Amino acid sequence: MRIVITGGFGFLGQQVTTTLLKTRTFRGAPIDRLVLADRIVPAESRSASDPLVEIVQGDLIDHLDEAFAEPVDVLIHLAAAVSAECEADFDLGMGANLDTTRALLEAARAQSAAGGPTPLLVFSSSVAVYGSDPALPLPPVVSESTLTTPRSSYGIQKLVCEQLIADYTRRGFVDGRVARLMTVAVRPGKPNAAASGFLSGIIREPLAGRPAICPVRPDLRVALASPRRTVEAILRIAEAERGVERGQLEGGLPVNLPALTVSVAEMMATLRQVAGDAVADLVTIRPDPAVETIVGSWPSVFDNARAAALGLDPDPSFAAVVRDYLADHSDAVLADPSRAAGQPDQGPETD
Repeated sequence: MRIVITGGFGFLGQQVTTTLLKTRTFRGAPIDRLVLADRIVPAESRSASDPLVEIVQGDLIDHLDEAFAEPVDVLIHLAAAVSAECEADFDLGMGANLDTTRALLEAARAQSAAGGPTPLLVFSSSVAVYGSDPALPLPPVVSESTLTTPRSSYGIQKLVCEQLIADYTRRGFVDGRVARLMTVAVRPGKPNAAASGFLSGIIREPLAGRPAICPVRPDLRVALASPRRTVEAILRIAEAERGVERGQLEGGLPVNLPALTVSVAEMMATLRQVAGDAVADLVTIRPDPAVETIVGSWPSVFDNARAAALGLDPDPSFAAVVRDYLADHSDAVLADPSRAAGQPDQGPETD
């Protein structure tokens, strides 16, 4: 069993890798090789030193021959340029998201055509495939059958990739599965260039004693999933057999991952409850119309029935999400929040 994870050293890639290295199996079969493909490989990485792990470093589109040097049984495609950077740089988004995904599909197709195994491919799509078009407003509750009308280049690119995967699957070139991710929060580490990254930042930064900017109105409602639930869902969708029984993957539709609906105000109230006033007061509301236009176009309430049929549930509460973060990343939490000081982070705070 040879598994390739693109974006293997990104946050979710490392979470998926860690889980697979613990079990060292996929669908009950032993994993012989776990290939982590990424542009950048951290100098210190526990997973990189594991004997099961092979590294492919560089732009994926230029290194597909290395990823497919031996037959690939499973592809978990997590690599992508994120929302705000796709709006800022159209060519970057088209290259990193659309062109790279098509090249990956063609490599998988070539493997199948040469008599190799038909790869099982899991694609991380996004809630950004939905959008509220003035002529076609979103319904109060969104499901996989809701018309997708993206309002960002990122959402368009993800939707095009979904359709390509559906056709490659229909033609038998791959066994494609699409997991539509909610905004993942709370993410640890440094801010990235996603429009929704502030949803992690307004919790992560104050807990570390640093000020944070909230660029949207507090009453904005969003759909979230914790890192734990997101990784669980990706792997459940990957390992599910196709069928119509509970716990099986029915049909070829994408799966919207389980969503916890919460307002930004409720998130900040939870932070205040968990960490106290000194920490919560480090968040400043500073509206950014560009960010709110993107994030505000995404639906916040989902019908989770398709995910539930696979045994997947949303996080029980945002307080539970914060408790998970505190448990998993205690080293990133200031021991004494009353000593917090510093200047607000002005860099891109996106997911």
